[in-house]
Amino acid sequence: MPEVLVGLIAPGALYGLAALACPVGMGVMMWLMMRGGRRNQQMGQPPMPMSGSFNPDSEREAELARMRAEIDQLRAAQAEQWDSTQQGSGPSMQERR
Repeated sequence: MPEVLVGLIAPGALYGLAALACPVGMGVMMWLMMRGGRRNQQMGQPPMPMSGSFNPDSEREAELARMRAEIDQLRAAQAEQWDSTQQGSGPSMQERR
């Protein structure tokens, strides 16, 4: 029986259905997620976090501190490199006069 149905439907229609499966599935998932968020709000509960220990503010602050420390290290290394190239580059402006 399925062979008969496939023969009746144009092969291009199957490709069209396959191409629409992803956007339609994404829309259904978004709708279900929005529905779940509304249910929590109606019950007076805050939305549930992804994991129990995740705190976006502390995670961001920790990442920001790591990035600032890395920037400080890079600037110090760049200043050392700049100083070493300036010392060995020849006479200074005062010596040229």
